[in-house]
Amino acid sequence: MSDASELPKKEEEVEVTPEQEDQSDDSSEDEAAGEMDFLRNLFSSTLGLGSAEKVLDELTLAGVAQYIKSGKCKNIICMVGAGISTSAGIPDFRSPETGLYANLQKYNLPYPEAIFQIDYFKKHPEPFFALAKELYPGQFKPTICHYFIKMLKDKGLLRRCYTQNIDTLERVAGLEGDDLIEAHGTFYTSHCVSFCCRKEYNLDWMKEKIFSDAIPKCDKCSSLVKPDIVFFGENLPARFFTSMKMDFPRCDLLIIMGTSLQVQPFASLVGRVSKSCPRLLINMEKTGQADPVFGLLGFGGGMDFDSDKAYRDVAHVSTCDDGCLALAELLGWKGELEELVKQEHARIDSQDKKEKESKGAAAKASSASVEPKPKAEE
Repeated sequence: MSDASELPKKEEEVEVTPEQEDQSDDSSEDEAAGEMDFLRNLFSSTLGLGSAEKVLDELTLAGVAQYIKSGKCKNIICMVGAGISTSAGIPDFRSPETGLYANLQKYNLPYPEAIFQIDYFKKHPEPFFALAKELYPGQFKPTICHYFIKMLKDKGLLRRCYTQNIDTLERVAGLEGDDLIEAHGTFYTSHCVSFCCRKEYNLDWMKEKIFSDAIPKCDKCSSLVKPDIVFFGENLPARFFTSMKMDFPRCDLLIIMGTSLQVQPFASLVGRVSKSCPRLLINMEKTGQADPVFGLLGFGGGMDFDSDKAYRDVAHVSTCDDGCLALAELLGWKGELEELVKQEHARIDSQDKKEKESKGAAAKASSASVEPKPKAEE
């Protein structure tokens, strides 16, 4: 679930589909790979083998920009969380006063995370769909950070964007399905929750149901229909596991933005790049740092910004938008980025205006068609 604390899974008997078996296999393979990484790192550290190459001339944002401009950086992976969407008006999850979990009292939940817990949803779907109406995609515009990622794609530098977010703003900004790994799912599609049915529904169908205050039910079997976001108690998409095995070993630069790096297995991705791959964190606070105990063992993949042994990790403490603007300026892209944001926001505003006018005209025509005709004079 997007940037939310983990919940212990309840033991229960669940019917397993072939798709889930595949995902389970991927998860098992991932765990095995993690154990091998542990042993490999521990062995290398103990014997002093596998020293990493220092790629950045300096551990600053300017050093990262210089590396990107050198031409040696051709495969950038972005890992993003709720922090890249807060300037669009979408709350993050963890902020004490403004975060989503701090403002769910009106839904009378047994605990805040229950709104994204699959067992609770099946019994009490009303709170989730009420919240979904408030946060539904299409009401917000992508941020500077979203468009910076789009620029990386346009310049042929983006290998993939791994997002924890379910707001679809990466797609609105111009990233396509192949550019994205929506680790915690998406509103873009929905499915019937019945294992025997699993009928798929599109974004417009779900939107019509949610904004008419109707609980979405399957046209085929009358079971609940849920957006394809990952709830607590559900597996991550199989593509998350297959793609990370291909992408991260080839990564030249990892950019992490707007995430607390507290949710697994997403957070563990920072340790999947090579030992020489630079890692840039743009966030309101430093996060993802190595556990001191595991650091002594040479294991964990956690980031090291401040120790004497730091050689590849850079932390730029700011909002995601400010950090992207600062990096864009160092790259000579700032004017281009600002113009892209201006043009795209104007396009979205114009499109929204046309849709509202079209709906208004349709409503007016519908109203006129049902008005009683005046009686003819006798």
